[in-house]
Amino acid sequence: MDEKHSRGNPAALLPIVMFLALFLGAGFLTGDFNSMPAIVGFLIALMAALLQNRKLSFEEKIRIAAEGAGDENILTMCLIYLLAGAFSGTIQAAGGVESTVNLCLSLLPSHVAVAGLFVIGCFISLAMGTSMGTIAALAPIGAGISGKTGISMAICIGAVVCGAMFGDNLSMISDTTIAAVKTQGCEMRDKFRENFLIVLPAALLTVVIFLVLTRDMNYQAQEDLDYQILRVIPYLAVLGGALAGLNVFGVLAGGIILSAAVGVVTGAFGLGEMFQVMKDGIVSMYDITVISIIVACIVALVRHNGGIDWILGMIRRKIKGPRGAEAGIAALSVLVDLCTANNTVAIVIAGPIAKEISGEYGVTGRRSASLLDTFTSACQGLIPYGAQLLSAAGLSGLTPYQIIPYCFYPVLMAVSGIAFIIFKGSSSNKA
Repeated sequence: MDEKHSRGNPAALLPIVMFLALFLGAGFLTGDFNSMPAIVGFLIALMAALLQNRKLSFEEKIRIAAEGAGDENILTMCLIYLLAGAFSGTIQAAGGVESTVNLCLSLLPSHVAVAGLFVIGCFISLAMGTSMGTIAALAPIGAGISGKTGISMAICIGAVVCGAMFGDNLSMISDTTIAAVKTQGCEMRDKFRENFLIVLPAALLTVVIFLVLTRDMNYQAQEDLDYQILRVIPYLAVLGGALAGLNVFGVLAGGIILSAAVGVVTGAFGLGEMFQVMKDGIVSMYDITVISIIVACIVALVRHNGGIDWILGMIRRKIKGPRGAEAGIAALSVLVDLCTANNTVAIVIAGPIAKEISGEYGVTGRRSASLLDTFTSACQGLIPYGAQLLSAAGLSGLTPYQIIPYCFYPVLMAVSGIAFIIFKGSSSNKA
């Protein structure tokens, strides 16, 4: 190991520190953690990175940044984001979300309605790949169940948030999964299998907890739960194709075609509107796509200036063996998510560092990706200034602090993840 690699340059991390100071500072000063859009903060951080290292000309810095943005994994990730957005927008406009929710609710016995909310949330978030979309679809239903049964609104909305975080972490079309897989260089199906071992115990325990908490409730739906099986088919096709290990581009393209066909056949939208709803879904992914590109530029400059080497040096001094490396990746994931309040952005930032650590200590790519996704999602489901809890609170009239005590799944997911690191031996085979 050469001297540069061992020492690095902590000053190279200034752009990332600047972003965190701007983002968190604006949130604390205004009381609104959405007051500083992440994309603006990262653009300012990129400008700071371009002003560093006077030994390089501005043209050379632009070249380094462009090479980072043009990385195969970054471009692939951005293309998948756009396809996932097109699918989400089309299936929602086709009525797939509402039909899927109503189908699941119509099949649930009354005494398991709240636990069922969690299970439905798991299914929908797994199929949609978005926690925010799941919360938007289910929070009003959770509020309705609370109003009809007298069960605490916070418990019902907590069940919705828990279910939303299940798919946010596990879905093969979730932006967090895409980011984790692409930054660690592994296959989605391998990451899914690894991740499933972590989250299954947490999910089962969450179901038991909600059943116990609501065992005396009595829920009877007073409105029609209309659904059409045809509208649910695109979800099932995407989920089945992803689980079968088909190419993600093919799976998403097929889902978009099916959703568009279902929307036209059922009259949800006409041929003239079909491409507009796709466009609306794509537009919803613009922020995370541009953020991914800007972050790739920043990371490339930080890496060239020795910032990544410095972080790795710090972590290496604390790490002893593969388990220590896995613990380091987990801690890094939580720290970055606490600062950014966005688990996808946290993975994009922490991913290159995690890749270096995993390569150094023989941690497989699928395991590293799983740890990144697990611990950022666990953290994201518990921070009161995160988009998920803010959205759930806004839709239910609660505060994030009222919901957090019932966010059992993120807590159990973190506990399961820690147990996974401690008790499950790390394979040295590369994924």
